[in-house]
Amino acid sequence: MKKEIGFIFDLDGVIVDTAKYHYLAWRNLANSLGFDFTEVQNEQLKGVSRVKSLEILLDIGKVQLSQEKKEALLLEKNEEYLEYVYKMNSNEILPGVDRFLSFLETNKIKFVLGSASKNAQLILEKVGLLERFTAIVDGNNVSKAKPNPEVFLIGAKKLNMSPTNCVVVEDAIAGVQAANAANMISIGIGNAKVLSEANYVFDSMEAITSDFLKNLIN
Repeated sequence: MKKEIGFIFDLDGVIVDTAKYHYLAWRNLANSLGFDFTEVQNEQLKGVSRVKSLEILLDIGKVQLSQEKKEALLLEKNEEYLEYVYKMNSNEILPGVDRFLSFLETNKIKFVLGSASKNAQLILEKVGLLERFTAIVDGNNVSKAKPNPEVFLIGAKKLNMSPTNCVVVEDAIAGVQAANAANMISIGIGNAKVLSEANYVFDSMEAITSDFLKNLIN
């Protein structure tokens, strides 16, 4: 018998790849402060809130700023990032996502978004996926960043389900840890070594088969 189950998806690196746009905006910000910021260093910002990301960036550059200046830089970075977001379209949806969501819809399985991004709704709207999600939980709804499980626990409430009946799809270790802390099943997308704490790991969304999903929900 099929158990009632719901899915919670992270956004960046799972549904779309907006990480590249975040990186460009953070790198330009670092350059304006007189230091470089590499793609390797950018890995530290995966799944991390905007405020915490700025702290990490300033720490890398050994730059100290007033709170007022930090807030101004956060606005500046977000405005540049949004310039990229407004140009997004359905071509930005990662391979395998549409098939995954269609499988859930066919099997009448509800799914929500659980993302640290404050621009999640806008991004989903731009790529044409907004109407398919039951609910959106994003950076505007949470006060604690991953690995705190708050975003996923709110997601479970939106699904009207027990956390133990929820499956989280994540690409960041902080997100996997948040899912585990919430007693949810975690599916990691990306490097198996980095995401070793996940219950299941796949190289990409495309690698998740219908057979795997059938076994998971039955």
